[in-house]
Amino acid sequence: MARVKTQYKCRSCGYISASYLGRCPNCGAWNQFEKETQEVQKRSAKVAPSQLIKKTGINEPVNLSKIKAEKEERIVTKSEELNRVLGGGIVPGSLVLIGGDPGIGKSTLMLQVMSELSEKYKVLYVSGEESANQIKLRADRLGLGGSSMLLYPETDMHDIREQIDEVKPDFVVIDSIQTMNEPSLDSMTGSASQVREVTSELMKIAKMDAITVFVIGHVTKEGAIAGPKILEHMVDTVLYFEGDEHHSYRILHSVKNRFGAANEIGMFEMVNEGLREVTNPSEVFLDQRLPNSTGSAVVVSLEGTRPLLAEIQALVTPTAFGYAKRTTSGIDYNRAALLLAVLEKRGNLMLQNQDVYLTATGGIKLNEPAIDLAIAMAVASSYTNKEISPTDCFVGEVGLTGEVRRVNRIDSRIQEAAKVGFKRIFIPRHNMSASLKNYGIEVVPVASVAQGLKLVFG
Repeated sequence: MARVKTQYKCRSCGYISASYLGRCPNCGAWNQFEKETQEVQKRSAKVAPSQLIKKTGINEPVNLSKIKAEKEERIVTKSEELNRVLGGGIVPGSLVLIGGDPGIGKSTLMLQVMSELSEKYKVLYVSGEESANQIKLRADRLGLGGSSMLLYPETDMHDIREQIDEVKPDFVVIDSIQTMNEPSLDSMTGSASQVREVTSELMKIAKMDAITVFVIGHVTKEGAIAGPKILEHMVDTVLYFEGDEHHSYRILHSVKNRFGAANEIGMFEMVNEGLREVTNPSEVFLDQRLPNSTGSAVVVSLEGTRPLLAEIQALVTPTAFGYAKRTTSGIDYNRAALLLAVLEKRGNLMLQNQDVYLTATGGIKLNEPAIDLAIAMAVASSYTNKEISPTDCFVGEVGLTGEVRRVNRIDSRIQEAAKVGFKRIFIPRHNMSASLKNYGIEVVPVASVAQGLKLVFG
């Protein structure tokens, strides 16, 4: 008979204890232990060969140079933005996690993509949050009512496994992972242990049966308790759906991808008919710029391999309190504070008695260091009340001594700026080369922040 094993696991860090503890000795969190009970069965020493062994014929250590690599054929969807984020298309037999806030559009995206794939492939859509009638109503609203995908409202993983074995689909969608329940575990649905166990089972299904599985997960405020963060190491690809509830634009961001480049982005617009692709995000972020305004600078950022033009706005006003206030939106706070200190020390701008508000417009989040020079110019423009030419853009990392440091992929950044219509771009001096003058845009090399301020504002 199977032996029952009971243990307590910390939901914050995964520490395991034989008895309940009020405070985790590993991470120090209080009241985070949950009870886990599972049946431990005696397994035979010989394990059945996996699908990978059957495919390659390798069941013992082999010299790497003697292994013949086979290129995986990707399934290209009609959504070019999704293909870009996935690295060129869907890899068969992969496990993809799509995370995001509730209501951001994860289910809508999957419903649209799977409806298109169901024309050529067999698709099983497992829903633990909506009934078949509710999904049908949403599909009719999106114009997808005639889709041939299979709907299966269920939360029990035992029944889901049986249906997958019977239907043998090419694609499986789990909506959402927090609603799925593994009967062998004596823990609450949606808990960390349930989410991990269900994901582990889905990984076996994907690899053993060569079925592509898409898992939808909701992000909690912490992002760590029963959320997609605890699953990132288990899946092949992690995509996050980001967006501001006050904006209609949604950004699909690749955080991890075993089959392509990470940090790629795809952009969509939420309309009544569902999600619509945005093929030129640069125009979206720049179409509402106010002419002849101060405190505005355009940066050529790089998201994965995609150059993206975005507007950075700064507002500098005298403080009414004992200490200056700094507020950021879409820009790292610590990075902004560092740049303000560099401007005061190296650019001779008295900012210690000024409140500074910084934002990246359009709801986008800019994290790469190449946006430093644009932030510095936007702050200086607002502080001096001098406007920056609307045909100028900036790219460059700023160091603590005020130097403008080299950035990567400068060619693609300059090409994007020229394509959108900018006349002049300021880049790091060490990125300058003769070939950069052939893109139809004036390229200005900058060695330091002080030199950049002089060139822009005189």
